[in-house]
Amino acid sequence: MSDVIAIENFVKKYNALKQEVAKVIIGQDDVVDQILISIFSGGHSLLIGVPGLAKTLMVNTIAQALGLDFKRIQFTPDLMPSDILGSEILDEDRRFKFIKGPIFANIILADEINRTPPKTQAALLEAMQERAVTVAGHQYKLSLPYFVLATQNPIEQEGTYPLPEAQLDRFMFAIRLQYPSFKEEVEVVKATTTDSQTSVNALFSAQEILDFQNVIRRVPVADNVIEYAVSLVAKTRPNAKTAADIVKEFVDWGAGPRASQNLILAAKTHAATKGKFSPDIEDIQAVATGILRHRIIKNYKAEAEGISDENIIESLF
Repeated sequence: MSDVIAIENFVKKYNALKQEVAKVIIGQDDVVDQILISIFSGGHSLLIGVPGLAKTLMVNTIAQALGLDFKRIQFTPDLMPSDILGSEILDEDRRFKFIKGPIFANIILADEINRTPPKTQAALLEAMQERAVTVAGHQYKLSLPYFVLATQNPIEQEGTYPLPEAQLDRFMFAIRLQYPSFKEEVEVVKATTTDSQTSVNALFSAQEILDFQNVIRRVPVADNVIEYAVSLVAKTRPNAKTAADIVKEFVDWGAGPRASQNLILAAKTHAATKGKFSPDIEDIQAVATGILRHRIIKNYKAEAEGISDENIIESLF
């Protein structure tokens, strides 16, 4: 099948997928788009939002619609690496047998990842990067596609372990969830306070998702678009010659090369969802906020003056 036909096929299936998710999730269109772009680009996402915004329901629904195996891990201060990776036990024949942990699924929801100590956070991050886990010196491959969706509550910071910058960088997108509009909230209340059950149909197989990921990687990108992405990322670095004035004033550290790679991959997927055969600068701008948000470290002056990540990123366009 040619890539042109594959992309046309992808657009149809992507739109059907969004309709399937919309049966359960009301509104939150941008959030669903970014999660799906991340999945088809082969990345991971960090969801930042207050409790009760249907983060778990959203991930569960997307996993069902994609036809993938889904597991939720609730991160707590006493969670050990073996609780998520699995452990070796002695069986009745006195042989060591590996019992797989919840990390062995296609889609993992790491709920409140900042509630668990760094040792356990690091165990999850090996799986994200290597698509494999190491237990007692043995490496176990994870089944593909593999996608981690971590959530973080931005309000309560007591008793939490913020993710270090190097670990945050492993996430393709940091997605902020906002409260629903009045109209959407009315719809949510109507839909969830009766006895009606909505069933979600699986539209993909694991192999189909992998095939689409490969098609998207083959999408050609013009040099000027790659140069735009790289220069956009360079503008976020306060010590770079090309740094924007707002960055020099309000930013301590900018984004690294992984941001440039992710911008191009996500722009390819964004273009493919619109039926385009090559991304342009608009596609880069459409995905830039979610990709750069968690890679820009603001200084105290930015916090004091209420300058948001979004203000900084949008001024770079």
